[in-house]
Order: sequence, then C-alpha cells, then structure tokens
Amino acid sequence: MSLPAALLDRLRRVRLLALDVDGVLTDGRLYFQADGIEIKAFHTQDGHGLKLLKRVGVHVALITGRDSPMVSQRAAALGIDHVHQGCEDKLATLRGLCQRLDIELEQVAYCGDDLPDLAAIKRCGVGITVPNAPDYMHTHADWITERLGGHGAVREICDTLLESQGHWGAVLDTYLHGRT
Repeated sequence: MSLPAALLDRLRRVRLLALDVDGVLTDGRLYFQADGIEIKAFHTQDGHGLKLLKRVGVHVALITGRDSPMVSQRAAALGIDHVHQGCEDKLATLRGLCQRLDIELEQVAYCGDDLPDLAAIKRCGVGITVPNAPDYMHTHADWITERLGGHGAVREICDTLLESQGHWGAVLDTYLHGRT
C-alpha cells in the first residue's frame, strides 16, 4: 500500500495504537449462543501484529463501548494492558490514557468504525477507519485500510506502523533467521 508522505510522517511519531473492538478487531457482527453467551471472532494475524508493535515499544489500547468477557480474554492473551470497556466517551478515555502514558494525542493512531469513534478519529494524530465502516466515517478518517474490520485491518495498520518507524527489516530478519 502506498500512503501519502505526510501521513507516513505522522505514522512515524505514533507511540499508541488505540482500537475500537466491534467492527475493527471483529467483523462487527455479534454472535449469541442460545444460553445468551456472546461469541466473538478475532483474526489471528491482527493479534500477532499487535504483539509485534508492543515488542518495539508502541503501546496498544482497546477502547470499546460494550462490555464483553471475550474482549478481556483476548486482551489478556495478547498482553494488552490498556483495556477500556463500556466507554461512552472514547475521546475522554483516550485523553486520560495519554496523560497516564505521558504522550500527546498527536502521537496516537486510532481506528474505529462508527459514530462513537468519530471524535477520537478526528482528534488523534492519525485517524483510521475500515472499508466496511459507513461512508460518513470515511470522509473524516486520514486513512481507510484496504482490509476489512475483523479480516486483517489491524494487521495492516501494525505492519504499516512497523515499516514507517523503521522496524520492519528487523522483524523480518527475526523470522527469516530465527533470532529473537
């Protein structure tokens, strides 16, 4: 993917990737078993990309409007410490997190797919959405991923961040030569 130079420059400064969950890490559909238990499907490549970002020192946060034990389980499996569920004001949550991490909103890339994400998308250094988000979200984002939410969009973001920040060669070398 070829992104404009100005956007790549902003991606170089990102120290926190914050993500909505439903519609970004999942395809946005909600699955419920007959007993009322919720099920979510997460893409494994997204998870590995998030681990790679954490390995190079980029913080990762999940900020979602819903409460779900599945989100807590997935975050724990990936070692994501910053998990905020039941958030009505995602931008306020993000501002508080930035303060705790001592970073500026301009150092944040935020990906969301619907109206509750709009303020964060507009105020962060890089506002991202996915192709399966409503068209009005596309008009406000700096970047629309090629991959759909729940189908590798987060991995696309992670790989692009790693590449723009100069880490991609070392990541590949680790896997090509078996070094950790």
